[in-house]
Amino acid sequence: MIYFTVQFFEKDDGSCPVEDFLDSLDDKMAAKAYGMIELLEEYGNELRMPYSEPLEDGIFELRIKFGGNITRILYFFFAGKNIVLTNGFMKKTQKTPSGEIRKAKEYRKIFLMRQEETP
Repeated sequence: MIYFTVQFFEKDDGSCPVEDFLDSLDDKMAAKAYGMIELLEEYGNELRMPYSEPLEDGIFELRIKFGGNITRILYFFFAGKNIVLTNGFMKKTQKTPSGEIRKAKEYRKIFLMRQEETP
């Protein structure tokens, strides 16, 4: 099976929103989240509901549920079999907050600009 490569988006200051988010989770939810990331790595664009859902404009959400808690990690696909995780959040409303989607799009824009600058 051909696996996908998952990477975490890094801001200009070196911080990593997804890593910071994962570090903020309790151990059991973090373990579940890392397991879902491995599933995404294995299945990539073949991963469907209830694990992954397209949101808008090429942004997807990785859906993680443990007990009564629900978390989401947003991501996009890049150049073949690459997946970039942008940001994560605890889900408290029915709909994915538009601010989180905007943040994922902004991080994607920065990521793609950096790729163009790399020779």
